[in-house]
Amino acid sequence: MSARYIVGIDLGTTHTVVAYADTHLGVSPAEPSAVPSIHPFAIPQLVGPAQVETRALLPSARYHAANGELAPGALDLPWATGRDFAVGEFASDLGAKSPGRLVRSAKSWLSHDGVDRTAPILPWGAGRDVPQCSPLQASAGYLAHVKEAWNQAFPHEPLHAQDVVLTIPASFDETARSLTVKAAHEAGLPQVRLVEEPQAAFYRWMSVHQDDLDSALDGLRLVLVVDVGGGTTDLTLLRLEARETGPRVTRIAVGDHLMLGGDNMDLALAHLLEPRFGDRGLGSHAFGQLAYQCRLAKERMLHEAAPENVPVSVVGTGSKLIGGARSVSVDRQELQTTLLEGFFPQCEFETAPHKRRAAIVEFGLPYVADPAITHHVAAFLRLHQDLAREALGVAGPAADQGVTSNAIPDAVLFNGGVFRSALLRCRMMSTLGAWRGSVPRELESPSLELAVSAGAVAYGLARRKIGLRIGGGSARTYFLSTTTERPDEGIVLLPRFAEEGEEIVLEKRTFSLRLGKPVRFGVFSSTSQVQHLRPGDLVHVSAETRQDLPPVAAVLEGEGAGEVPVRLAASLSELGALELSCVAEGASERRWKLEFQARSQASADSAVSLARVERLHPRFKEATARIDCVYGKSQAETGPREVKTLRADLEKILGPRAQWNPPILRELFGALWAGRKRRRRSKDHERVWLNLVGYCLRPGYGAPLDDWRCAQLREVHQAGLQFVPEAQNWAEWWTLWRRVAGGLDEPLQAQLLEDVSWYLEPETRTPRKRPKGPRKLGYQDMVRLVGSLERLATAQKMNAGNQLLTRLQSGEDGAQSWWSVGRLGARVPQYGSVHQVVPAEHITPWIERALECDWNQVPEAAFAAALMSRRSGDRERDLAGDQRTRVAARLEVAGLPSTWRQMVLEVTHLDAEAEQRMLGELLPPGLRLLD
Repeated sequence: MSARYIVGIDLGTTHTVVAYADTHLGVSPAEPSAVPSIHPFAIPQLVGPAQVETRALLPSARYHAANGELAPGALDLPWATGRDFAVGEFASDLGAKSPGRLVRSAKSWLSHDGVDRTAPILPWGAGRDVPQCSPLQASAGYLAHVKEAWNQAFPHEPLHAQDVVLTIPASFDETARSLTVKAAHEAGLPQVRLVEEPQAAFYRWMSVHQDDLDSALDGLRLVLVVDVGGGTTDLTLLRLEARETGPRVTRIAVGDHLMLGGDNMDLALAHLLEPRFGDRGLGSHAFGQLAYQCRLAKERMLHEAAPENVPVSVVGTGSKLIGGARSVSVDRQELQTTLLEGFFPQCEFETAPHKRRAAIVEFGLPYVADPAITHHVAAFLRLHQDLAREALGVAGPAADQGVTSNAIPDAVLFNGGVFRSALLRCRMMSTLGAWRGSVPRELESPSLELAVSAGAVAYGLARRKIGLRIGGGSARTYFLSTTTERPDEGIVLLPRFAEEGEEIVLEKRTFSLRLGKPVRFGVFSSTSQVQHLRPGDLVHVSAETRQDLPPVAAVLEGEGAGEVPVRLAASLSELGALELSCVAEGASERRWKLEFQARSQASADSAVSLARVERLHPRFKEATARIDCVYGKSQAETGPREVKTLRADLEKILGPRAQWNPPILRELFGALWAGRKRRRRSKDHERVWLNLVGYCLRPGYGAPLDDWRCAQLREVHQAGLQFVPEAQNWAEWWTLWRRVAGGLDEPLQAQLLEDVSWYLEPETRTPRKRPKGPRKLGYQDMVRLVGSLERLATAQKMNAGNQLLTRLQSGEDGAQSWWSVGRLGARVPQYGSVHQVVPAEHITPWIERALECDWNQVPEAAFAAALMSRRSGDRERDLAGDQRTRVAARLEVAGLPSTWRQMVLEVTHLDAEAEQRMLGELLPPGLRLLD
């Protein structure tokens, strides 16, 4: 039996909004076609101390109160008492005064792959006395609040038993979609459906026009939905077709994920006003207050009918504002110019978004480099010109229809709180009109704040065949890569418009599956394929339109070994994610589900990029045979010399090892791993094995299944070094872990720190008792290892850095320690999460110690200072401007590379030399750090 209520939840960056429909009302035998009405759900929330009132919007804000800040019971709700945090309007008000205790933009954090989204990292940059929660926990908390509020209002119809529809940006990747569902599960909502926000907005528009939908859509063929919310910009194209059975609506394209919205506008205004408080700028907390005041000023001057040039006060509370200023003002014209020219500039249709690295990075979030929304809209429409032409039915210029040679949608639907401003809507419409040759029709939304939640309900009704349902399924065609010799070819896995839940088996293609060993499938997609394609077709895809995706990779278990013939089965999940399975041929019915490694360490958006895979070296089998001679089961005719010369022999076969690419390296690792137990044969067996394994698996990530390979190394760590008296073996032991550190999880990194911690402690007058076990050798290699452990807790990094600096002060350590100190205190980690970066205030004395050195004699100290002073763009991580200026000046005086000085003054990528210096050695060819 269907649930009585359909409930739509817009889990927004700025607000959470809820709507519902009672499917048992308004439907009777006399009115079988009646459509249930959609109603907003007023959400009870704290609006003051112990004061609960209902509001149409629940601010997506969570405030962690300080001990004694509020009276006992001030944060109690009808369904929860004794809490030390607030959610909603009161939380937002408290956070305006103390932004360091406010959790905001959890939705943006949920899509930020530069941090661990399940770790307690919010509020970003909070003091040690402030409790923290994860983006996942914050999102779950908002949903839990909605659930409890609903259950109080409808005690006999609990929310978990209703049809709940959650909205998400169309551009959310698989990870962000999955985390949204996980947040719902943690909130006690085990069964939810997802709908994309632009689609939800259009569902709402259709529901408003349900009685005259044919006439409302008359003459329209292509709708652009421009959704600019608090944290994201979402673009979608909808194709409209008039048929005898009624109108048909199909989603044909979605845009990339753009972290760009109202928050960026508030920050841009805050940056504009900040210099007026003094030359030195504001601290992070004062800047947070300023950004909040800018948001209020923006909403007042854009959304209210006010005279031109009315001064609006932007107040920063507190008596310690730099320069003594406590308020500044921005007039209406200045604000409008900033927003129009910064975010909605008029531009040509050919204008591309700027790719500069420096962008607004505040409160830890990496916003897009180009804030001009019109630039991104132009790029989106250019990418999908073929689809637009097909939908509009134009092959070229059609002046008689008022259409230029550009295929521009003939209708626009705006969504998101930003477009409550008629000024911004008019600018966007005039820009589209200039591209098109005539202004498209604007589809007016009755309420931008409630449209998405109400549209989610309309989507739920459409699923019950009450109302028109948007079709389209997959907005992309997914392809399987073939050979690297023909990168422009692909095998169709899932055609565009494939519906959710529809499994498609590639009957034309048979693949060979290796059981017990890593398997990898390269996947890419394209939205520009307008011809009809069938699964299994081999087609040409231009490089300009293809989007390479992280590979599908797994280790598949099964009885026996060897290869099994399989067919690939593809489907689109209800989360909108590609799912792949291998189905064994014959009657065995064996099936293996492959994991799509979205936003994984193999992703092009993570800390490393991987060049296209090349074929293995033609003499590769000869190389693995050479490894088998040394580490195979048989030792026949293999003497000590053959062991010692193994690396040189491999270079004779495969060429210089600096040229070994990732596929060769990882396959060599597989051959070495098969012989891991034979490293015990002699000290040379172990030394060479450790050296080659570390070299072949460096930097521990970047290639498919590296996480699996690195996880296997735990077995080696547990077994420990076998030939403990050998200093060279210890050196290779520590070097192995340093080389693959990027692929090691936090527990193993913590264990490695514990392994060496006794040796890092500064000497004392009283002899220290050495830990049990063999004496470990290779101190300098231990030091370099510690600097590579970026997943250590912040406190562990701080302690290790302080120990090394103490030893440097006493003259015990040298260049290697400075390298490690620089890595431990780096503002921009190589692979770790930014929430584990050592606080800027703790780094200052480390930099002062580095400044005392002669950088011409100790360039490692200079590089450490550059890494610790490097500009990230994040106010919480970056040092004060005057400190960075001092370091930059010293670098210039010392005549050190100009790129070091550049990284201190600007947000920029590392160059190849700095990349190699930071890593400690060359990356494999084809790998590139993307910090």
